[in-house]
This record gives sequence, C-alpha cells and structure tokens, in this order.
Amino acid sequence: MINVEHLEAWGFKHAIRGMRNPMNSWAISDSEEKEGKIIIGEKDLALMHKLYKAGTSHRKFMRQIFISMDIVAPLYWWKEFDTYKVGVTANSCSTMHMIHTSILDLSDFSYEHLNDPAFNDLMDTIHRLNIEIKRYNETHNKEDWWNIIQLLPTSYNQRRTVTMSYENAASIIEQRSNHKLDEWIIFIQILRTLPYMEGIIS
Repeated sequence: MINVEHLEAWGFKHAIRGMRNPMNSWAISDSEEKEGKIIIGEKDLALMHKLYKAGTSHRKFMRQIFISMDIVAPLYWWKEFDTYKVGVTANSCSTMHMIHTSILDLSDFSYEHLNDPAFNDLMDTIHRLNIEIKRYNETHNKEDWWNIIQLLPTSYNQRRTVTMSYENAASIIEQRSNHKLDEWIIFIQILRTLPYMEGIIS
C-alpha cells in the first residue's frame, strides 16, 4: 500500500532561465507566466528533453525543479526509498515517540498480498502489540516499549513529508520501473503525472 497526498511542484521559472545560460539563449525561451503559473513553451520543453537525454551532467536544470508530497507507505518500502538520500529531505511521523499513543488496527498496515495463514499471524501480532501498548501506557516500563518497537512488522505504514527534485524523480522512474514491489510501480505512476515530467523524460 502506498498513498501520496499534497503533491506540489515548483521552480520551473528559474530552472528554465538557468537552463538557457550556457548558450545565452534566453531570447528564444517561449515559456510564459499566466496567473502565477508557468506554461512551458514547445522550444523550452524540447530543450529540456534534449538535455535530459544527454545525461545527468547536462540536465542540471532538473535539480532546480522541486517536488513536495506526503507519502504513507510501509516500512519495507521506506527502507528502499532511503537509497535516495542525495537531494532528498524527509520528515517522518516518529515511531519511537508516537507508536504507543494509540491502539493499532489493520488500517495501520499493508497486508494486501498476505495469504490466510499469514494474515492471521498479522492479526495476532497486532493483538500482541496492543497488549504491549496498553501495558506501557499503564506502567511506562521501558521493557514494554521495547516489545512494541522490536515486534512492529515492516508492514507498518509510516507517513513522511518528502521534498526532492525532478532529477531525483527521474532517477526513481529510471531505476525502479520494473521493481517487484507494487508500491514502486504506483509511486512511479504518480511521479509521471507531475507537470511536464512526461514531456521531459519521454
């Protein structure tokens, strides 16, 4: 399971201006601003695509277009996402500080591929976790807290607010498109909906 909310992209204006610096070609830029929104022209989009195809050393403009979003995904996906650390900032809901503050239920976990026996095991684990949560809230015994932290499955869904660039997004699309995890496939589909992303990378 993965859910993306509050998806925003910005920075096109200065990225386009900078993209045209090497050849002093600002005069032929055909993008325009309407009601505070940048409409990228055909010439600028064609140059973006050409620079993208030329490789990372030529497509520096993509590092100047920024994306922000809230992502809710299981810990097993976040472990892989953490590969993308350069130029990526993420603020997460704290498992260490907040896991004991509410009773857990099935909606807190990703479980769509579990068979019946494994699903029953997950339900047993959630039940055990809730026993430990209730006990910790009564006793504040650190042993009970450790039971929660070390028993928590990687299917637990965590929310993070993430900021990255179009370069990060393009790298994810390039590297994860054929991944076995559904979460990557869905996330890439979402990244492809970003303004002008398909025109730049396709």
